[in-house]
Amino acid sequence: MLDLKFVRSNLDLVKGMLENRGYNLDLSDFQSLDEKRRSILSGLEQLRHRRNKVSDKIAAMKKNGEDTSSLVAEMKTVSKEIKEIETELPGVVDQVNKVLMLIPNMPHESVVVGESADDNPVIRKWGTIREFAFNPLPHWEIGEKLNILDFSRAAKIAGSRFSLQSGIGATLERALINFMLDIHINHHDYVEILPPFLVNSDSMTGTGQLPKFREDLFKVDGWDLFLIPTAEVPVTNIYRDEILSSDQLPIRYVSYTPCFRSEAGSYGKDTRGLIRQHQFNKVELVKFCCPEDSDGELESLTADAEEILQRLELPYRVVSLCSGDLGFSAAKTYDLEVWLPEQEVYREISSCSNFTDFQARRANIRFRRKKGSGTELAHTINGSGLAVGRTLVAILENYQQPDGSVTIPEALRPYLGGLSVIRREGAG
Repeated sequence: MLDLKFVRSNLDLVKGMLENRGYNLDLSDFQSLDEKRRSILSGLEQLRHRRNKVSDKIAAMKKNGEDTSSLVAEMKTVSKEIKEIETELPGVVDQVNKVLMLIPNMPHESVVVGESADDNPVIRKWGTIREFAFNPLPHWEIGEKLNILDFSRAAKIAGSRFSLQSGIGATLERALINFMLDIHINHHDYVEILPPFLVNSDSMTGTGQLPKFREDLFKVDGWDLFLIPTAEVPVTNIYRDEILSSDQLPIRYVSYTPCFRSEAGSYGKDTRGLIRQHQFNKVELVKFCCPEDSDGELESLTADAEEILQRLELPYRVVSLCSGDLGFSAAKTYDLEVWLPEQEVYREISSCSNFTDFQARRANIRFRRKKGSGTELAHTINGSGLAVGRTLVAILENYQQPDGSVTIPEALRPYLGGLSVIRREGAG
């Protein structure tokens, strides 16, 4: 959430930001609502000051034996007015906050103004794209022929946009999770977190999923609980309504969780395979840091996510999201896009974002530099390290062989008992 004072003082700047982001949010009522709120607060303060001043006067007059009946009557009227204003104020404050909750974060100064992913500048590329001597297959055909992916039975069990993995397919998914966690914990000094997979509405609001993206969430009927769309939500909310010490920062967490998304508005997109699922596994990186360190922490987090792709020898590129492609809460985002040979395209496998103080203001995450000093809002950063299903997709497609088998990347072989090739298992 943006600071109210900032929005009030920079309303034209905020409106320009909304235009650059492609947001259709009408702020025409914001100024009048905010002026009404400020007027009510000013009037309330004056009445309270009047009540306190007259109360002191009444006490002094009573001490001198003077008649205070007229002042007492006046104070009854003032007290009634104060009570009426105190009743009205929360509704007006709530209206202002509802508008603030719908305003996205201000983009970082380095973010390019653009309309869509087509305008995202490529920052760097890594790896060599393999040249195939045969026509490469899409991952769903590879997985089904190897008898490790079953989408029809998953649809029978749950519906569309679910997958069923068996045998080495399930083992490979688990191996990827353990591999990613081990790299981030043992080489990048993240602390592992296993959070709840269900969170309340306060947590969803703190990271920016609510109220704007309610339709993308799965809610538990009759409970104030939602299935998490990403580990970012529970892990960021670890410090909601808490004050940290600057000595604790930066804090670096890594978390594996399943993730659940309704994919509202994505019908017709990636309907086949593992790219866009209602349920998928992800390893998430989350950081809390001081404001002056957040730019550097984003760069190092992105590099940490890139190392997973490098160790798996998967070609990829890094793009910086333009204003029109930037997520709601993010000030700056790098997308890692892995090469998929069947489609001959780069596809997102990780988004690494600096949220500056946007989430921290919503979740009230603060820190203190030294004892007795005031508090400041922390900066939050996160990114996938990586999306596990999409990593599996990239391995199946990039490592496929002419005979239908799939070579296992060397870095993963210790997690699979030394297995080097996936071949078709017995039909179930």
